[in-house]
Amino acid sequence: MGKKIVYVPLDERPCNYAFPALLAEGTDIRLVRPGPELMGLKKRPALVDRLWQWLLQEASDADGVILSLDLLLYGGIIPSRLHTHSAEACVERLKGLTRLKARNPRLTVYAFQLIMRCPRYSSSDEEPDYYEHWGKEIFRTGYIRHKLDAGVATEEERAELAEIGKKLPQPVLDDYLRRRAVNREVNRQALSYVQDGTIDFMIVPQDDSAPYGWTAIDQQLVRSRIQELNVELHAYMYPGADEAGCTLLARMVNRAHRRMPTVYPRFSSLQGPFVTPLYEDRLLYESLKYHILAAGGMLAECAADADLVLLVNTPGQTMAEAEAQAAPNAGYHVLRNIIELTEYAHYAVHVLGKPCAVADVAYANGADLQLIKLLRQKELLFRLAGYAGWNTSSNTLGTVLAQGMICLIFGHTAKHNDFLALRYTEDAGYCACVRKKVTEGAVRELGLSYFGVDGTKGQVAAIVAMELGRFTKDHVDDGRHRVVIEDCWMPWSRMFEVGLTVRLETLPSSPPGRPALGAR
Repeated sequence: MGKKIVYVPLDERPCNYAFPALLAEGTDIRLVRPGPELMGLKKRPALVDRLWQWLLQEASDADGVILSLDLLLYGGIIPSRLHTHSAEACVERLKGLTRLKARNPRLTVYAFQLIMRCPRYSSSDEEPDYYEHWGKEIFRTGYIRHKLDAGVATEEERAELAEIGKKLPQPVLDDYLRRRAVNREVNRQALSYVQDGTIDFMIVPQDDSAPYGWTAIDQQLVRSRIQELNVELHAYMYPGADEAGCTLLARMVNRAHRRMPTVYPRFSSLQGPFVTPLYEDRLLYESLKYHILAAGGMLAECAADADLVLLVNTPGQTMAEAEAQAAPNAGYHVLRNIIELTEYAHYAVHVLGKPCAVADVAYANGADLQLIKLLRQKELLFRLAGYAGWNTSSNTLGTVLAQGMICLIFGHTAKHNDFLALRYTEDAGYCACVRKKVTEGAVRELGLSYFGVDGTKGQVAAIVAMELGRFTKDHVDDGRHRVVIEDCWMPWSRMFEVGLTVRLETLPSSPPGRPALGAR
């Protein structure tokens, strides 16, 4: 029997709850998760006390645990932005980590805990109710104050801060900053468990980060704590959030198999490594290094030295949203070369014999449909060791590296191919195409909204499933493979994310005389 790993996800959305479990299928890892009845629902927190009881019981005979501290402290990612807990109460909950290790001293403990984000727009969908009216002002207050402290604020920004101060209600700002202070202190206290060895490895992801602002200020304070405790090699801080479960699963698998895979990144554009992705605070290449290290790998200098070739599809200059790719900026046309990237993928797989994965980070919040087209023409979609192209750049990097590294050990299993099919259906089909189409069509016609559809399995979910079936038939199925969508739902009854159950059917070979797709 393989290793038993207990996984406590960040929340109940498929990217957190399901992706690591899907990656573990077809391996020698037995991943155990809390049942849905223990999890929360968006702003409703999970049953934290019962989760701790479940965790202590399941971990007693486990080989390792992967823990979201945000779930175990606040009840999930959204409740971490809404709670009224004191720092003392949260620190008391953290003591459960000591009991965990005492009950099973041989347990390997990996954990992650977010630095609370600060969106730059006004919306209460994932924030306190007052963020609907004052979100932009809260963000700008932190952004300009930080720039003032750094001595780089302009006179226009000084004037803007003064005007915001006249309008933004002080009780609103006080409530927001009180919660940030609690979360920041708990971030700092959790690191002491890394120092004493209770936590073997920890990630502090930055959710929707920016170079200046409240999140960046907290980042500096938490980084100082990491340095003060001398745990820099055991506690990484970098952009990300929803991919962390996948990253730590890959690290656990690599540890169990005593592997440190080497990864050679090859980019679609010369400037690609130096682009700062949307929703992040640093150059893409610097984040990539962290994602490789956190998953248990090491950067390779050339393809010949690499266990895995990672093709990174980047913008040529500045990043745009995937929904805008029908009319991309000039950087996508002339400052990158995805033809060469595709041909190199074919070369790496068929000539070098190297496992090859694709990190599709050219756009935010969805795949590059042109790249999907080219990979399909070269019959590479289901020859890859991994693919991802969803949400933020770091979400994509962590997901594809995890799949690629697991594939290095266990190969192209049926479950591996199912996960590839899921990524093409979700990242390309839904995120880059169907989401916008259904939002502007059926959702509007039904009198619904982007942030409020007719439940998880209503008419909207049925329409999304139908549209995705059309997309996969036209853009993913290749004569040898067919994507089957078995289930489709809207996890938070909104349009941003979709829940899917997908499998890949392998079809009989093409009949004689019929050219294969993309043959040349």
